[in-house]
Amino acid sequence: MPRHGQQSATSVQALAASTAPVRPRGVDIADELGQAGSKDALARLNAAMADIRALAVAPLIQRAVDAIRDDDAKAATDWSLKALEKDDQSGLGWYTLGIAREKAGDFASSVSAYESALRLLPDHAEVANDLGRLAFRMGMLQQAEQLFRHFLVRHPGHPEAVNNLTCAVRAQQRYQEAIEILKPVLLLAPENAMLWNTMGSVVSEQGDYATAKMFFEEAVRLDPDFFKARYNLGNCLLMLEDTPGALEACDAALLHVRAEDERQMMRMARSTMLATLGRLGEAWDEYECRLHPQFGEVTYFVVDKPRWQPGADVKGKTLLVIGEQGLGDEILFANPLGDLIADLGPDGRLILAVERRLVPLFQRGYPEVEVCTHATGAIGLRPARIVPSTVDISGVDVWTPMASLLRAYRRTVEDFPANPANIAADPNRVAEWRKRLAELPGRKVGILWKSNITKDARHRYFAGFEAWGPVLSQSGVTFVNLQYGDCAEEIAQAKAQFGVDIWQPPGVDLKLDLDEVAALCGAVDLVIGFSNATFNIAAACGAPSWLVTIPGAWPRLGLPDRYAWYPQVRVFSLDAFGDWGPVMGRLAEAVGEFAHAD
Repeated sequence: MPRHGQQSATSVQALAASTAPVRPRGVDIADELGQAGSKDALARLNAAMADIRALAVAPLIQRAVDAIRDDDAKAATDWSLKALEKDDQSGLGWYTLGIAREKAGDFASSVSAYESALRLLPDHAEVANDLGRLAFRMGMLQQAEQLFRHFLVRHPGHPEAVNNLTCAVRAQQRYQEAIEILKPVLLLAPENAMLWNTMGSVVSEQGDYATAKMFFEEAVRLDPDFFKARYNLGNCLLMLEDTPGALEACDAALLHVRAEDERQMMRMARSTMLATLGRLGEAWDEYECRLHPQFGEVTYFVVDKPRWQPGADVKGKTLLVIGEQGLGDEILFANPLGDLIADLGPDGRLILAVERRLVPLFQRGYPEVEVCTHATGAIGLRPARIVPSTVDISGVDVWTPMASLLRAYRRTVEDFPANPANIAADPNRVAEWRKRLAELPGRKVGILWKSNITKDARHRYFAGFEAWGPVLSQSGVTFVNLQYGDCAEEIAQAKAQFGVDIWQPPGVDLKLDLDEVAALCGAVDLVIGFSNATFNIAAACGAPSWLVTIPGAWPRLGLPDRYAWYPQVRVFSLDAFGDWGPVMGRLAEAVGEFAHAD
C-alpha cells in the first residue's frame, strides 16, 4: 500500500477514470483564471524536472508534460499514472495527473490529485494556485480564496494570482474589496487583458453594464483572441438590449473555446440570446446543452428507457415526462403538455413526474394524466433525478426531460396557446380565501418582490424593497403578502416607511404549502411581482398577473409587451438596467387605476 494518503496505484487509476465532476458556479461570467497546463505552468514543471533527472519516474513525467503540451489529456493521464505506479510519493506525478484530469473535465479527480501534490510539494506554491483555480470552478469559493492567498505569500503581486483572488472575492459579493485587490495591479500592468476582463466582471455583477462594457471592450482590444472577454461582452450587451451584438460576440467566443465545460456554458448563454431574438426553434435546440455531462449545472436523469426525440410518433404510446430545474421552471416548461396529450391520443398514456409540492396542482390541471413525484439524489457529486420505485414505469415506451418538449411544440411564439391556465388551484380553497379577503377593504393585490436564490449576484435582477414605495402608497388597495421566505424586515419597513400594512395570510407556509398558495393567488384580484416560483404558480393557474422584468430577460422571447407563456400577464419592463424608478412609477399608476376602476 502506498504511504501517501493510503491510496494504491489501483485506486489512483479508478480515481482518474471517474466521470463525476462537481458543479461550478453559474454561467453569467467567464472568469479568466489561467488554465491547467498553461505555458507558464509547463515551464515551471520543466524547471522542477531538473530536480528529479536521476529518478526512474522522470522520463514518465516528461512524457506526461509533453502530452499536456499537446492537449492530449488521456495520454497525460496514462503517463502520470505510470509514474505514480513506480513512485506514489512523486508530487510532480500527482501534479501532472491533476492537470491532465482537469483538462479532461474530471474535476473531482483533479482536486484529489492536486491536493496530493500540494501535500508532497509544500514549497511548490504553484500547486496552490492551480488547486485554488479548480476549487473556484467547483464553487468552493472560500477554499479558493485561501489557496490564492497562500500562493501570493510566496509570489506577492503576481498578476494571475491577484486576478484569481479578485474573482474569488467578487464571487462572494465583496465587490469593493475585489476592486481594491485588483486596481493596483491593473495600474501597474494596463496591457494585461485578463485584468481588464476581471474588472469588468466585478462591475457587471453590480449591474453597471455600461461601465462593464468598456472594460470588456478594452480586454478584447488588447487581445482579440480572448474568447472569455468576448463572451462576457456578449452577456453585457444582452443586458443593454443589444441582442444581435450579444449573439455575435458569443459566436466569436465559441470559435476559440477549447475546454468542453466552457463551451457548454457559452452554448447555454447562446440559447438565451436566441430566445430573446425570438428564434425559438434554434434556442430550444441549443438549450439541450444543459444535458451535456460537462455542463456545469447538469442534472443526470436516471431512466432505463429510450429517450423521446422531437418528431417521433407517440400516438398510443406511454410517455414519461420528468420536470427539471426549479419550481418555476417546471411550471413554465409544462406549457406544451396539452399538445403532447393530444398527440398521444385516447390510447396513449402520460406519466408526469414533478416536484412533490406541485403534484396536486398538476393533477387538477391534467386529470387524464398520471402525476407523480420525482426525487433527486446524486451520482458522485452531480445531482441525479429519478422516479421513485413506488411508481411503476415498466410500461413506459419513451421518456423526456420536460423542457425538451419545447423543441417540438414551441418553435415560434405563434405556437403558444391562448389558454392561460395549465395547472389548477383547489376551487373550494379559492372560495374560502375569497370569503376571508372580502372582509378586507379595497382591491386585494398579492405582492411578491424577490427570489430566495442569491447565487451569481441574482439580486441585481430585483428592485430593492424601497423601490416599491410608490406602488404600496396607492389608495384603495389591500396588499396581500405572497412572498415566501423571511420577509419580516420588509413587512416592517412597509409599515414604518410607507404606512402600509401588508396583510399576512394566517396559517400558510408560503414556501412549502404551494396548493394553498395557488388558492390564495386565485382569490386575490391581482398578483404583481417579479418572476419567481409563486408568480409562475399564479400565472399558470390563470390569475390576473403583472410581471416586473429586466431588459434581456430570455423568457420574454423577444416580445416587448406580452408574455407568451401566460397570455393574461401584463409586462412592466425596465427602460434601462438598474433604473427602477420609471418602471415602478408606471406600475404604481397602473395599480392606482386598477384600484379605482369600476
